[in-house]
Amino acid sequence: MNTLENSNVIVNKVEKSRLGDVDFNNLTFGNIFSDHMFECDYKDGKWQTPVIRPYGMLTISPGAKVFHYGQAVFEGMKAYKDETGDVFLFRPEKNFERINKSSKRMAIPEFPENYFFEGLHTLLNLDKDWVQPGNGNSLYLRPFAIATQVGVSASPADEYKFMILMSPVQAYYTGDVKVIIAQQYSRSANGGVGAAKAAGNYGAQFYPTNLAKEKGYDQVIWTDADEHKYLEEAGTMNVFFRINDTLITAPTSDRILDGVTRNSVLKLAERDGIKTDVRKLTVDELVAAAKDGSLKEIFGSGTAAVISPVSSFCYDETDYDLVKPGDSYATRFKKELMDIQYNRAEDPFGWRVKVK
Repeated sequence: MNTLENSNVIVNKVEKSRLGDVDFNNLTFGNIFSDHMFECDYKDGKWQTPVIRPYGMLTISPGAKVFHYGQAVFEGMKAYKDETGDVFLFRPEKNFERINKSSKRMAIPEFPENYFFEGLHTLLNLDKDWVQPGNGNSLYLRPFAIATQVGVSASPADEYKFMILMSPVQAYYTGDVKVIIAQQYSRSANGGVGAAKAAGNYGAQFYPTNLAKEKGYDQVIWTDADEHKYLEEAGTMNVFFRINDTLITAPTSDRILDGVTRNSVLKLAERDGIKTDVRKLTVDELVAAAKDGSLKEIFGSGTAAVISPVSSFCYDETDYDLVKPGDSYATRFKKELMDIQYNRAEDPFGWRVKVK
């Protein structure tokens, strides 16, 4: 193993890359990981020197608090390669800010900014060949933090591990999705951890999502926990509704994730002169708009899928089909976002960050 040392990060390089063993034309999302991973431990009240080392297994005690009290947060990011071979990140500062916001909510120590960005860029430089060119291809980045202190007392840990893994991926969804509106289960509640990317948020969604899939639907549109009256998120994504030519999405709160793609769509809409309305939308309003024809589109937004159009929704055992309009906002925003991400268009917002 080749050992290098940057100002903040120790690098242990692989002797031989696994790149040649990967069929990039047949990837399952998030199952294959690149040659190296970033790792940093929190001990004695501070984050230790970060290390980049070959991707491999961890040794962790079954008594680690992450297994018993769920102290775990994560982020989802992507790296993109343009036609000249340069690699870019998309608004990485937002992911850094959010993982620390999530960590704070879960009583995990916040991670240092210099460690995060130096580690990220060093890791990407080492494994830049894992970023495949071509529309829809990207390297999915998974920063996460877990509690590693051994002990089953019900209290926050005093030892943690922060890591970044990288996985080559293609498009998350290849077509439109069918959704069902939640009338019994909720994603999060007032005062809870819905605004954090806490691991338990997603684990709790699996059961009601499985029930939806048994009925032939791909995802659930979540509603508020109090009355199941207001529309909040779609699956693991923020959700937008186009009624006539106004784009409506729920305001962020302690129940709703402040999505990077959501924020970007709102900025693009503002630039493009498309009217937006960030407000609570009721299920009754949605159903009425579907019945009178004013509901033009529903789409989810998130890092994995970018933009995911909805072909139909179900409420009260009734399906409402949507016909994609010729001036689809979903199609428009997906193209505009991806053109910025892949360095095919100007970036007036300063969102694109070149990996150096």
